Amino acid sequence: MTTPLFLLRCVQLGLSMADLELLSIGLINDMYCESMNDTYSYAVLGDQAAMDAF
Repeated sequence: MTTPLFLLRCVQLGLSMADLELLSIGLINDMYCESMNDTYSYAVLGDQAAMDAF
């Protein structure tokens, strides 16, 4: 990952330069990956019966 790409990810997450002092590079990468999961449309959601069977 290059510095410009890292900073782009920070901007996409809405992080400020002050936030970067408190967060590690790995945590920011994880936050970006999780933010992409938020917009993913899952085909099937489990219901209570599926959770009970699990």
